[in-house]
Amino acid sequence: MQAFDLIVIGSGTVGSIVATTCRAAGWTVAVADSLPFGGTCGLRGCAPKKVLVGAADLLDWSRRMGKVHAVSGALKIDWPGLIRFKHSFTDPVPAETEHAFEQAGIRSFHGRAKFIDRNVVEIGNETLKGNHLVIASGAAPAKLNIPGEAYLIDSTRFMDMEALPERIVFVGGGYIAMEFAHLAARAGSRVTVLHRGDRVLEGFDPDLVSRLADSTVGLGVAIHTATTVEAVEKTANDGLKVYARQHGVEVAFECDLAVHAAGRVPDLDDLALEVAGVAREKHGVTVNDYLQSPSNPAVYAGGDAAASGGLPLTPVAGYDGELIAANLLNGNQRRADYRMTPSVVFSIPPLAAVGLSEQAAIEQGLHFRTNMMDIGGWYSSRRVAEQTAVFKVLIEEGSERILGAHLLGPAAEETINLFTLAMRSDINAGQLKQVLFANPTHASDLKYML
Repeated sequence: MQAFDLIVIGSGTVGSIVATTCRAAGWTVAVADSLPFGGTCGLRGCAPKKVLVGAADLLDWSRRMGKVHAVSGALKIDWPGLIRFKHSFTDPVPAETEHAFEQAGIRSFHGRAKFIDRNVVEIGNETLKGNHLVIASGAAPAKLNIPGEAYLIDSTRFMDMEALPERIVFVGGGYIAMEFAHLAARAGSRVTVLHRGDRVLEGFDPDLVSRLADSTVGLGVAIHTATTVEAVEKTANDGLKVYARQHGVEVAFECDLAVHAAGRVPDLDDLALEVAGVAREKHGVTVNDYLQSPSNPAVYAGGDAAASGGLPLTPVAGYDGELIAANLLNGNQRRADYRMTPSVVFSIPPLAAVGLSEQAAIEQGLHFRTNMMDIGGWYSSRRVAEQTAVFKVLIEEGSERILGAHLLGPAAEETINLFTLAMRSDINAGQLKQVLFANPTHASDLKYML
């Protein structure tokens, strides 16, 4: 049995930060992962996805400018070339991550960790004992428990496909479905989105989502809400048929490829947490404000693996890693605070949000005004020929505190960060209006949103 001050399960954002920080403080550290080292964001999530979306964004911009006769000539996505470009980002990550661990004096173990005692894990033929353990195992596609589920591919495989087929069905209507639907449609595929809820992107402002959905349909994507997928089967011509129930009626959709986009869940099922006395719930390992397991104080958890209340986003994972490392090294002094965390859907155009929704503000009994406007005619939208652009900002009466910001349109993924900075720094609407931003920029639009 090998003993360490710290064992980290997972080599992504949370695991890397905790491991390297504690090792720098002189701890003996081991990191275990059954997947290639580097985690979801660098290998299978936001980083490679943004590379692919970038090409679709360029294509869309050229088409929009062509419609106003500002450019001529037709671009198209070279999908195999784009995937090769994506691999130039992802392929080096596992070796670079492991080399960085080695240089720092961190031991790497390849394999799935399984608890065999409260502070002991088994990885293949190795047995490791840790004074402290951090669970940062990320998330995996949720089990749908339907016949033919094995015919669905996940987002990781989608981003590795060397060619896109003609007809694609996305099962689910969240981030993955909407982002990849925009990408695939612009790459030339006929796309269908099947979502069991009443609207796609249920965590975002319904008015802005409605505008984005209309734009998506205008792109040629078929969106079916209130549609529950019940089975998938192979067809005689090597295609797929997706069976669903829509308003009580059975419907079927034929396609060449079906993608699981119906959500992800904490990847915990085979860690044998019960052996270690680590309590868990639907959203992950049960943790307190310090991201420590109340049922086994030797264990901490962060990122997608923890039921912490933080959104399943890379910045949150980075925050969790820093917080866990600080609490391990200095005792539990830092509490998690996930207020004002921005979230972005990298559709084209992007949809972004931070703070409270209108419904949440009403439920909290807050008195506020709602500034909402279609800004497709503003200079910043017209300059790039993008008509789908809307904002909604919630401002508390009296204090002028910005309660929430919801943006749809060009550069929304960047502009939302300015709102986040203002809200986290207690800069109210009146003060933000006085800031002199460079003009003409998207930032200079802020004062007109307040």
